[in-house]
Amino acid sequence: MRLLHVVRTLDPAQGGPSESVRMFVLAHQHAGNQVEVASLDAPGRFERQVNCEVHACGPGRGVYGYAPKLLTWLRANRARFDGVIVNGIWQYHTLAARQACAGVRPYVVFSHGMLDPYFRRRFPLKHIKKLAYWTLAEARNLNCANAVCFTSEVEKNIAAEGFPFKNFNRVVVPYGTTGPHLDRELARRLFLEHFPGLRSLRYLLFLGRIHPKKGCDLLLEAFAQAAAPGLRLVIAGPDQTNWRSQLQAMAERLGIAERVHWTGMLNADLKWGALFGAEAFILPSHQENFGIAVADALSCGIIPLISDKVNIAPEILADGAGLVAPDTVGGCSDLIRDYQALAENELNLMRANAHACYLKRYSLANSVDILYRALGLTNQAL
Repeated sequence: MRLLHVVRTLDPAQGGPSESVRMFVLAHQHAGNQVEVASLDAPGRFERQVNCEVHACGPGRGVYGYAPKLLTWLRANRARFDGVIVNGIWQYHTLAARQACAGVRPYVVFSHGMLDPYFRRRFPLKHIKKLAYWTLAEARNLNCANAVCFTSEVEKNIAAEGFPFKNFNRVVVPYGTTGPHLDRELARRLFLEHFPGLRSLRYLLFLGRIHPKKGCDLLLEAFAQAAAPGLRLVIAGPDQTNWRSQLQAMAERLGIAERVHWTGMLNADLKWGALFGAEAFILPSHQENFGIAVADALSCGIIPLISDKVNIAPEILADGAGLVAPDTVGGCSDLIRDYQALAENELNLMRANAHACYLKRYSLANSVDILYRALGLTNQAL
């Protein structure tokens, strides 16, 4: 089969959708299929982020990403593809995909958490603007798709609360990660070569965007309250909102500045090295439709300490693969204390459960077949 992913941007600093596309490209290819990507990026920016042909149809204008070249390209090339996967909503690429593909080529849309009611509560004025656009275009964009894909049962059930005309077909496609591709010790050595100050230190790892949604502030408070003196905190990720300086000042006030290490964004081998070297992974997020970094941690046999707002938390609890608590300072403090209280045999069992949870639920090799069925396609290579 020949498949097309459509996405706003392949910029890895933008988080979930771009990383999801990168990993799905590998999964499609492993299944014996050909895949291409169309984006609203300016040519020459991020084509090397994925291992396939990329058609950069931008630059898209403004936050919405208006780039009529994308619609022209889709109409001229849609016949080459058996199915189209649209990543993300609220921007021009979703409208262009519907205008080019509805009734002509099967297409599905991944919402990537963008229909979570958290955003309605957190940003009520933005919700009013979204409600207007929903009525004008977005509801039709989704209703015309073969399916709207969600990455967990929780996300599927709560999606689009507060929006009318939500007649779309809901399908759970529990994507995850391809897992590490290099040896544990080699990965750790590469990471420590870049960050020698962490040699011989035990640390919890936060891996994600430095963003208020991720709960970075409450993580610092909880770490100050609950972490044992010998434990460090590594915060790895891009600073998209210029929040890091405030968080560093907060760490100074809390008296933990010397115990918090800021690495910036980690990609490829450095990401795996940071995970393999961590005591545990921690994510006290206020909203997470899936959390690819959680799946990355599971694939390495690293115990995830996560908030109950990470939508795959129920599955992780059911598998005995991690610890879950509310997205509050108290909840995050409990995560750290409860982890530190585990005996060695309990830690080893939970690490084994973490890896088994990944193999059972979050290996992308298990997800592409569900995605193809949502498109109405079958794949003989599977």
